[in-house]
Amino acid sequence: MKKIQLFSVIAVLSVLYSCTTEDKKKNPLGGTDVIPVKISSVSALGLSQTISATGLVSTENEAKYSFKIGGVISRVFVEEGQFFRKGQLLATLNSTEIDAGLMQSNLGIEKAQRDYQRAVNLYKDSVYTLEQLQNTKTALDIAHKGKDAVAFNAHYSKIYAASDGFVAKKIASEGEVIGPGMPVLLINETKQNNNYLLKVGVTDREWAVTNPGQTATVTLDGYADKKFDALVFRKSQAADPTLGSFQVELKLKLNDIKPAVGMFGKAEISTSQDENVNVIPYASLVEADGDKAFVFTPDGANKVRKIPVTISRFDNQQVYLKDGLDGVKEIVISNSAYLNEKSTIKIIR
Repeated sequence: MKKIQLFSVIAVLSVLYSCTTEDKKKNPLGGTDVIPVKISSVSALGLSQTISATGLVSTENEAKYSFKIGGVISRVFVEEGQFFRKGQLLATLNSTEIDAGLMQSNLGIEKAQRDYQRAVNLYKDSVYTLEQLQNTKTALDIAHKGKDAVAFNAHYSKIYAASDGFVAKKIASEGEVIGPGMPVLLINETKQNNNYLLKVGVTDREWAVTNPGQTATVTLDGYADKKFDALVFRKSQAADPTLGSFQVELKLKLNDIKPAVGMFGKAEISTSQDENVNVIPYASLVEADGDKAFVFTPDGANKVRKIPVTISRFDNQQVYLKDGLDGVKEIVISNSAYLNEKSTIKIIR
């Protein structure tokens, strides 16, 4: 009987010991009531504001090349993706109808010239009146202007490159009948490789602090190991109706690299406006969610108060806050994860 009682006592002590051990494991600080913490002063810092944005590569100018008059396409001398030089012949129309128009205008001028010469002679002999002479002169002038119009149309029956660039899309091909002004080639201009842009979308506030001439650093997905310098080239004065964001164009300094139009890129734009932020250690944050989080600040001798903060940015050691610590001089920087507003603390200096 005594042995049974002894075993019962040992079992009870074992259970109590195991519960005590589990309680100690749940509290890594080794205490149940008072939590030791360290505190630190809040420091302020003025940072140069940086805007992060993403977008697609394009060029400064895009154009749709077309013929002024309609007709049958005779030749297209370039293919999609092909580069060309300023003044290069890119496409032509069949010239049969155009040549006939030029010949007709020449014949019209010759006839008007003969009529005018005859009228001059008859006017000298007092057979033609001055009005008749003037009418034949007007007819001759009209014939000359008609030839100028035909010659102008004949010139624009050929497509010449207005600047250096490349063919983004070939819309029409040889043998197709095309109307006046209908696009044949979609091109992007590249003047000495200096016309590449990264078009990014920014918010209203970011648009307001972005100005032409500000510097930026760009990375392109196609060249992930390279960083390119860029300048803010221009910004839109109206929001994109589809996306709702404002567009900012960055001119890229690519040297000899020629990226594809539509390539994805990321930009860090340095603005001229400084941002005043509070700096705290990363370990002091609790319940961080996006740009929202909380910190604890000492409240009296042994209590804490929970304060919401807004994060501007962070690195591996420090967090930069937009707001949330107005009037707060000290915050808890250790053991914050074990605290709540009912906790009792002991400040370790």
